[in-house]
Amino acid sequence: MNVSNKIDSYDVTVEPFHVDFTGRMFLGILGNHMLNAAGRHSQRRGWGIGTLNEENHTWVLSRLSIEMWQMPRQNEAVQIQTWVESVIRLFTNRNFAVLRPDGTPYGYARSTWAMIDTQTRKPCDLLSYAGGDILRYVVSPEEKACPIEGHGRFRFRDPQLVRTIETHYSDVDINGHINSIKYIEHILDLFQPECFRQPGIRFEVAYKTEAYMGDRLSFYSQPGEGGETDFEIRKDSGDVVCQAKVKFLS
Repeated sequence: MNVSNKIDSYDVTVEPFHVDFTGRMFLGILGNHMLNAAGRHSQRRGWGIGTLNEENHTWVLSRLSIEMWQMPRQNEAVQIQTWVESVIRLFTNRNFAVLRPDGTPYGYARSTWAMIDTQTRKPCDLLSYAGGDILRYVVSPEEKACPIEGHGRFRFRDPQLVRTIETHYSDVDINGHINSIKYIEHILDLFQPECFRQPGIRFEVAYKTEAYMGDRLSFYSQPGEGGETDFEIRKDSGDVVCQAKVKFLS
């Protein structure tokens, strides 16, 4: 199969309600467009959420690393490309490129996904599902590069509590748990406005445990390496919901 048939592109126009006070796109909005692109890419090939739900399966995002050297501005045209880079038995790695109309990049993203059984909440064997059909669409790094670092490790020493929030209706997605992009938005709310005047950002997040409407979430923070800030989000039970790293890029 030709590589171009394995990669999909989706066009987005940055609307006025997509941007923050600097005129740049909210990272959460961009993240939602990436997830939509992933969903449409998989749906076209027979393993999208609509098809999986009929078989009591769904996709769950495990890791997401977004590195944007510049955020798109209001009224700019953006093309989001997405492709599958690799498949391991329980996980698949999917990449994204965020491009200008002339093909130059705003940035890239890497993501890791698991297919789970919606009744048992346990991961499924991707190499067995539909006869391993997903393997037909793998694009190797030699065929299509994603020139940002992979997912990093999290090491928490003595993080400090910085915020506790209640979760509500608008936090919940179709799977019944807190939307993965909502965590990104809540974490970015912890930064001072001047941080967002920097042109770029790298945001890494690892999802650990599902949270649901009504859960109270506590945000813990610590200084990371190289100008990063590390975050850990916990439920009242003490279970870690997700961990994240944020670095603003000049």
